[in-house]
Amino acid sequence: MPPGSPPRIFDPVRRAALARRAERLLQEPDAPRFILDEMVDDVLERLAFTRQEPARCLLVGDRGRSLARALATPDREIISADPPMLDEECPLPFEPFDLIVNLSSLATVNDLPGALIHIRNALKPGGLMIASLVGAGSLPMLRQAMYAADGDRPAARMHPMVDNRSGAELLQRSGFARQVVDTHTLHVSYRSFDRLIADLRAQGLTSVLASRTPPLTKAALETARRTFMDHADDQGRVLETFEILTLTGWKS
Repeated sequence: MPPGSPPRIFDPVRRAALARRAERLLQEPDAPRFILDEMVDDVLERLAFTRQEPARCLLVGDRGRSLARALATPDREIISADPPMLDEECPLPFEPFDLIVNLSSLATVNDLPGALIHIRNALKPGGLMIASLVGAGSLPMLRQAMYAADGDRPAARMHPMVDNRSGAELLQRSGFARQVVDTHTLHVSYRSFDRLIADLRAQGLTSVLASRTPPLTKAALETARRTFMDHADDQGRVLETFEILTLTGWKS
C-alpha cells in the first residue's frame, strides 16, 4: 500500500459483484426493498422541507430508479450512476450538479473522506448532498449471533459502520457547509435467521470485506441460528434494528 493511502477494508471486486447481484435480486416481485424505500422516502421529505428545486441531479444507489421517478419533471435533468459503473473514490465525471444523492453505497468505499470531497467538488455553489448509510447502531441481534458462532476467536464478518460523531467529522473534513447528521431507526421482525440473511443479500448489505474469513461450519451456523432465535418474542419473531444515518451538506 503506498504511503498515505487509505486502509483497504473493502474489496472493490466483491463490492461490484454484490451491487450487480442486488440489482438482479431486487427485480423479483417480492424482493425486500425496505431499506432503499426508507432512504428514498427520507430524501424526498428532506427536499420538500428545504424547498430545494434542483435542475441537475446525480443519484447513486437508486436501485429500481424509484427516486428518479419521484424527482422527474420535464425541466429537470437526472443522471443515475451506480457501482460498479461509478468509482466513488475518483472525481465524478458528470459535474456540476445542484443535487447529489447517495443511497447506501458510500458505506463500503475505502476512502470515505475522499469520496465526500469528490461529491462536494461535483456540486455547484449552493448545491446539496444527501448521503444515506446503514449506520453503526444496526443489526445488534445478528452481531450477537455471529459472536456466538465464532466462539473464543471472533472473525471479521460484519462491516465497520459510521456513527453520528464520525459522520459529523467526515463532513467537516470534506469541507461541506451547513452540515447536518442525524439518524432514525427501522425495526423489522423475523421468524428465522436465514430470512434476515436473505433480506440482507437481496439489498446488497452482505460482506464485501477485503479480509476473507473462513465460512461458518455447520455447527457454528446452527449456533448462530439458535442464538438469534433466543431473542424471539411470544410470537416466535425476533426484532432486528436498522439505523439509517443521513449526512447532509451544502457547498458554499
